[in-house]
Amino acid sequence: MFARHDFVWLAERGWRQVRAGVAPDVSMALDRWCEAGWPAVVRRAEAGAAPGQVAIGFALPPRPGDGRKVRIGACVDAADIVRRAPALPLADALGAVPDDWRAALAALAREAGGAGLDLAVYGSVALAALTGQRYVTPSSDIDLLLRPTDRAQLAAGLALVARHAARLPLDGEVVFPDGRAVAWKELRMALAATPGTRVLAKSLERVALAVADDLLATLEDARCLN
Repeated sequence: MFARHDFVWLAERGWRQVRAGVAPDVSMALDRWCEAGWPAVVRRAEAGAAPGQVAIGFALPPRPGDGRKVRIGACVDAADIVRRAPALPLADALGAVPDDWRAALAALAREAGGAGLDLAVYGSVALAALTGQRYVTPSSDIDLLLRPTDRAQLAAGLALVARHAARLPLDGEVVFPDGRAVAWKELRMALAATPGTRVLAKSLERVALAVADDLLATLEDARCLN
């Protein structure tokens, strides 16, 4: 089972599938990516994709000079994925951020770990940590994934991230047990609003509005199953 923001490593046939659909200049960049052994990132499924295919993407480092970001999308057969890993734990990405963020981000990672919260990163910070390339700039966001298992963890995680957002450019999503994800800032506002408030929920299959209380019910269900 794949999830958005997972990292996946491709077999040679998978790389051939990807290269077949890109321009020659991009193909050269992908060859370097392949040689380095870096992963692709799972993204939302494409409409009309064949059964058994997984939508993936590659975000190349900003180009020197103009800072342009080249993003490459492709679909590969699941059978041509040889390894999968979830989004990078926050604690493993601390070396990839600017010095003036590091102490505050390390404090967030420590507090999350002490509270038993599953906090990961994706986007530019995760790619910088995995590849060693220059993705992070002073204008970058730190994209977090908070994956709570019950309401108490959700409340603690939202409070923790909101508090640290006063010092850090924190963005990202809360991922619920059924795979739907909501921007943490949007969810926090919805929980303080009128009951029945809807939020934009993203899953591997679709993007749709969801009632915040329905998402909370998935936390209760997961707790009962455990």
